[in-house]
Amino acid sequence: MKRFMILAIVALIASITSLSAQTVIKGVVKDSISGETEPYATVRIFKVTDMTNAVAMSLTDIDGKIKQEVTGSGEHVVTISSMGKLDVKRTVNLSGQREIDLGTVFVKDDSKMLAGVEVVAHKPLVKMETDKMSYNVENDADAKSQTILDMLRKVPMVTVDAQDNISVNGSSNFKVYVDGKPNPMMSSNPSQIFKSIPASMVKNIEVVTNPGARYDAEGAGGVLNIVMQHNEPGGGSALTSVNGYSGTLRGQVSTRGYGGGAFLNVQQGKFTISANTFLNYSKMKGTEVDMIREQFSEFGNMSTKYHQDGTTTLPFIMGNVSIGYEIDPMSSLNATFGLTRFNMKSDGHPITTMSGGFYGDGFSYGNFTKTENLNQSFTGTIDYQHFFNQARTSQMTVSYQLTLSPGHTENWSEFDPMDMDTETTMPLDLTDRYSDNHQKTTEHTVQVDFTTPIAAQHTLSTGVKFLNRHNDAEAKYYLSDVYNEKMSSDYRYLNNIGAIYAEYDGHWGNWGTKAGLRYEHTWQEVEYRLGDGHDFSTNYGTLVPSATLSYSFTPTQNLGLSYNMRISRPGISYLNPYVNRTDPTALTYGNSELDVEKTNNISLVFNSFSSKWMMNATLRHSFCDNGIEQYSFYDNNGLLNTTYGNVVKRHMTSLNFYASWSITRDTRLMFNGGLTYSDMRSDALDLKNHGWSYNSMVNVQQKLPWDMQGSLFWIANSKSYTLQGWSTGFNILGLNLSKDVIKDKLSVSVMAMTGLSKGGKIHMDSESRGKDFVSTQQIHVPIQQVSLNVSFNFGNLKKQLMRHQTRVTTDYIEHQSTGEQLNSIGGGQGGAPQGGGAPQGGMGGGIGM
Repeated sequence: MKRFMILAIVALIASITSLSAQTVIKGVVKDSISGETEPYATVRIFKVTDMTNAVAMSLTDIDGKIKQEVTGSGEHVVTISSMGKLDVKRTVNLSGQREIDLGTVFVKDDSKMLAGVEVVAHKPLVKMETDKMSYNVENDADAKSQTILDMLRKVPMVTVDAQDNISVNGSSNFKVYVDGKPNPMMSSNPSQIFKSIPASMVKNIEVVTNPGARYDAEGAGGVLNIVMQHNEPGGGSALTSVNGYSGTLRGQVSTRGYGGGAFLNVQQGKFTISANTFLNYSKMKGTEVDMIREQFSEFGNMSTKYHQDGTTTLPFIMGNVSIGYEIDPMSSLNATFGLTRFNMKSDGHPITTMSGGFYGDGFSYGNFTKTENLNQSFTGTIDYQHFFNQARTSQMTVSYQLTLSPGHTENWSEFDPMDMDTETTMPLDLTDRYSDNHQKTTEHTVQVDFTTPIAAQHTLSTGVKFLNRHNDAEAKYYLSDVYNEKMSSDYRYLNNIGAIYAEYDGHWGNWGTKAGLRYEHTWQEVEYRLGDGHDFSTNYGTLVPSATLSYSFTPTQNLGLSYNMRISRPGISYLNPYVNRTDPTALTYGNSELDVEKTNNISLVFNSFSSKWMMNATLRHSFCDNGIEQYSFYDNNGLLNTTYGNVVKRHMTSLNFYASWSITRDTRLMFNGGLTYSDMRSDALDLKNHGWSYNSMVNVQQKLPWDMQGSLFWIANSKSYTLQGWSTGFNILGLNLSKDVIKDKLSVSVMAMTGLSKGGKIHMDSESRGKDFVSTQQIHVPIQQVSLNVSFNFGNLKKQLMRHQTRVTTDYIEHQSTGEQLNSIGGGQGGAPQGGGAPQGGMGGGIGM
């Protein structure tokens, strides 16, 4: 009897332990056609014996990930509901496991529901994480009529000023990646390139605010990753046996120019080929510049007044081809080839008046100026990816990238004849001049990355990288068409960088952490073939740490604290000692002695989102004690010299806020803005400056009658500060109207934009001060424009994919009622879906890189 009682007690304890055991059910929900994740899908868990009352319920997070704790044992049913999709049902058996992984769950469009029910919630435009944000450009109706530069004004943590200068995290020093790969051409000319590329060519814009160890250490502001429109092998949903094609034709005409392009995607068995091309021509007339400069010297005060009305043209061409091949279910090979070319031409006829000091009673002169800046870039990338397990959690990627970037810049300055007394000595050299500058950069990059789980919810990533960069720069200078060797230069710049990194990513319940360490070693060598400067070589190592700690209050709210160090190696334009003498009153040149800039960043990030509302608040502080800054001073000949130096200690504290609110099914309101306090000091120049600034963008998107989509936006930036001065802010107002003339086929959109100053221009004032001068400048930019955009979609790939779904999966079941459909957004209780069967495992899915 005693033995029987002991056995009964043990059995009872085991039963209670089993009943109270908590199991975490996880997975990721994706669209079956596009492979896009499904945020805010409702996850409900029922006992198989009671399909009326859910024992647990939650929403997928912004990345479509499922993480639901459930207590109990025995057979349970997991149902997944997402607006506009057929429900999915999975059967699981709880027996005390710590975790059950559903893998990738694909959901399919519910054509009946979409035809009869109006969807209340908008698809979110922003995915927010504690160290990265992604703006979904392809789901923004404004993308049909705007450029990448226009869209960047909406992206959290990014600002674009009135002269189209871009800042990320408050810094103009950032790196541009395309499809996850560094793009030197775009990093050196982001404004000119982004204003020429239509946003419709882009899928997402990612802002990596806290780059981890796997990213290159360069870029104080972080990384801006442009994800282009193209498909990977299998279309993102592992359906590699589907054949078909799809494409888009685009055309644009505006008051500034015209353009056109095409996109084509072909999938044949295991092959996927995507091609994108775009040509654009723009012309801006009427940019006015007025400058007054006061100089204080032993000769007395001198004054320079300058006025110019110029014209700029920009022919632009861009094309890329991506080829993917799935070798087997565990391996794939991808190659991408891209070409970018633009030739910016500007001219003007400035009038300069100088007086005082050794300029005496003063004089004026005029000159014709012309600049042609040709930039070209070819990039070729080959990637091999291999997974080591069926879950695709352990993988290796081997990459090679070749980049060729030749550049050619020509400057002309021809002076007007002057009527002067023969006894009067001209204090300035007004000889006609011409400079011919050639630059060529060649880069070879080899990289190996490896990622593997080391335990449940814990991952280790490691990798190595080597970059070989070869720069050649030759500048020929002519006076009155006669070559001047003393004023010319020719030098070679070699830069090799080797890197190794390790990064850990782990989760404990609601806590998450990511910590990494990257070591980069740099070898530099400069050889002067001609001109002032001495040959030198150096090498140095840099250890770059990064760390993030996050906590999830709920699946829709999280808080993150992060730290990273970023560096900035001066580029060839900063190092080049060649002296630009195009302006007879000023000299501009680089500094070959510049050191690597190091910036430390600390961020506190809060994210909150639901089906109708999302917000992000980021408090950030960055500091740098050897900042590279452009500065100016007067030499003994009275010429204004402008160069660069590691001369600044820079501290910046900012609060950035992004919010999106779906007020009704037809109306969405968005806000993107920030408040920044900057403090800059230079002991070397005996200068300091500080001040507050803000930037804001308000956007209202409204569904209009006749199935039209309207968007109104207002952009306002305040006064901003540099070490030696300040610049005033600006206001821009814009309107977009778009309509699908033929659903999913033909789309037409109109965009209008204007400055809120007189004549639709942007008026900007700026001031710069030094020990011996004060310079003020006024710039009037004619930003006013109207554009018409047309796009046409063609192909059968989506239809083929939809037919294929019906043959390869039976995961989908019907909704019970319209009420259940609407509750799937709000997460409310409802009746259980009817019919369908339990699937036997999930379909495979790729891992994002």
